[in-house]
Amino acid sequence: MTVNKLLKTKYPVFQGGMAHIATGAFAAAVSEAGALGVIGAGGIKLDKLRQEILLAKSLTDKPFGVNLLLLHPEIEEQAKLVEELGVEVVTTGAGNPGRFVESWKEKGIKVFPVVAEPALAIRMARLGVDGLIAEGSEAGGHIGTMTTMTLIPQVLDRVDLPVIAAGGIATGEQLLAAEVLGASGVQMGTLFLATEECPIHQNYKDKIINSNYANSKVIGRSVNMPLRLLNNPMVREYLAMEKLGKDKDELEHYTLGALRKAVHDGNLDEGSFMAGLVVSQIHDILPVKERLEQLFTEYDNLRKRFIHENSES
Repeated sequence: MTVNKLLKTKYPVFQGGMAHIATGAFAAAVSEAGALGVIGAGGIKLDKLRQEILLAKSLTDKPFGVNLLLLHPEIEEQAKLVEELGVEVVTTGAGNPGRFVESWKEKGIKVFPVVAEPALAIRMARLGVDGLIAEGSEAGGHIGTMTTMTLIPQVLDRVDLPVIAAGGIATGEQLLAAEVLGASGVQMGTLFLATEECPIHQNYKDKIINSNYANSKVIGRSVNMPLRLLNNPMVREYLAMEKLGKDKDELEHYTLGALRKAVHDGNLDEGSFMAGLVVSQIHDILPVKERLEQLFTEYDNLRKRFIHENSES
């Protein structure tokens, strides 16, 4: 994997820009540990985003990024802010960043849109971006329909850019699998939730390490807004209402403010506990640095073993 050379990080790893979770302090901690920390701009206003970027800059001299949601009501101002404050990497979602890419590139910002299907990857590549984050449906939060295993090779067949694999990655084996598929790096969110520095409620962390794949549910398919999260009373009621054919506005009643209830309040009944299918593989809470070291020790050992076995055959 080579994207760390482009990003000037120790590891070829993006931390997911999770709304309400990926603060400036957390992104700085991830960057200090050797990955690319990413501040999540979703759900916060411009002044707060400025504060978070400046905080990250005060806590680390290593590269970090900002994830911008292109449907944000202040996206024009946010796009200018990352230029003004010299953010080194921007990841984007929920829209087309085309109108911003040229200006960002002129300022030396590396741009990595998130894509969930090959057709979107082609459109993003035409904009002159630096790479793509191809996210499979195993991921937590808003998802597409293709799995990481099918998405990565199909994106690489169509674009000549570094592709970052996202969704379903939490172990050295999965990291190596992403590399075999052709990925230049990975993005992880759920694994970073299970770290000491992650600023989520302890109930959220406990739910991560005590859950398995059967607890992972997808809501919102009926209104074309699929969202993967962990099962709880809110999820069960949402799914029941979907079966009754409730429309988008009626269903939004259940999710409005629910992520904040999970992140800040630890509300086990009404919170939206976003997490990917890898929850089955996460059993403890570790410091970010130790989490990354453990992951890459597994990866390095596996890689050496496969190279050794292939050289003997």
